[in-house]
Amino acid sequence: MPALKEELDIRKSDHIRLAFESQVSVSEADSRFFYEPMLAPHPEESATLPVRLGNKEMQYPIWISSMTGGTEAAYTINQRLAEVCARYGLGMGLGSCRPLLHSRSRWADFNLRPVLGPDVPFFANLGIAQIERILQKSEWQIVEDLVSSLGADGLIIHVNPLQELMQPEGDRFGRRPLDVIQECLNHATFPIIVKEVGQGFGPASLEALLRLPLLAVDFGSFGGTNFTRLENHRNPDAEGLAPLALVGHSAVEMMAMLQKIYKKQAFPIQTRNIIVSGGIKNFLDGYFLISQSPLPAIYGQASAFLKYAAQDAKALDVFTKSQIKGLQTAFAFLKPKKLSDYS
Repeated sequence: MPALKEELDIRKSDHIRLAFESQVSVSEADSRFFYEPMLAPHPEESATLPVRLGNKEMQYPIWISSMTGGTEAAYTINQRLAEVCARYGLGMGLGSCRPLLHSRSRWADFNLRPVLGPDVPFFANLGIAQIERILQKSEWQIVEDLVSSLGADGLIIHVNPLQELMQPEGDRFGRRPLDVIQECLNHATFPIIVKEVGQGFGPASLEALLRLPLLAVDFGSFGGTNFTRLENHRNPDAEGLAPLALVGHSAVEMMAMLQKIYKKQAFPIQTRNIIVSGGIKNFLDGYFLISQSPLPAIYGQASAFLKYAAQDAKALDVFTKSQIKGLQTAFAFLKPKKLSDYS
């Protein structure tokens, strides 16, 4: 009993000490949600939020977006990311596997299926420029062999014309990316995901992709890591092109486009899933946006997971658990407003 009284006294003292530091203004309220504290109990820690992607079931709708490969730090980072995906049933996309097209010297950076186990959705990744060249040379079997040897469930094709433009060593597209993707679909024996890398897709591009039998469109929208700006910083000769880094579409804007296209139903939508990524800072951003999608959706994060994975395995595990717990809580007590009402 004395111990309980001491604990209560400490708690009350903390409340008094922290009260003035914990003031908030009405302007800070997150206006995207109705807060409903009466309608659910606290979720169990073990409660899952399962969602299917292709022929795999994720335990939570959290996708660790395409990460790094081919550097000394990449092996450790990717191993840690794969471990938390396996532990919590998340999905994972690799960073560009371009180094593996020419050499297997960095194979260990990408060979994550042994860590992930058989049940985690896991996708290889190549740029549209590499795919264009491979098709031009009639070497598609290289891609089939890459996906198969990694034990991947399919391939992410990233489309990045502005990033390539900024790179001093960047590639140039000789064909429309849409035509290249369509040719890929004629050859591929595995599912394909198409993503941007930080600028997102405009309505005409998004509509064109939704017409294709893709497993998913990954928004890769404006608001997160901006690889066009990153390459601009690397290339002093491209300083005059800097304004191009600021064009693009946010995840909210893209979701509104998707809703409009879906509502219009002017054509059969063949794409099966949406991955909402780009500027997703936390579980509330993810929860709000996937709840708006007319197609089955998950959300992706890259830099946040990368930050903690670069620290150590424990920091990454603590962060991952916090995102899962926050997502469980959001599903229990928060009802997202309609995007039209919020925006």
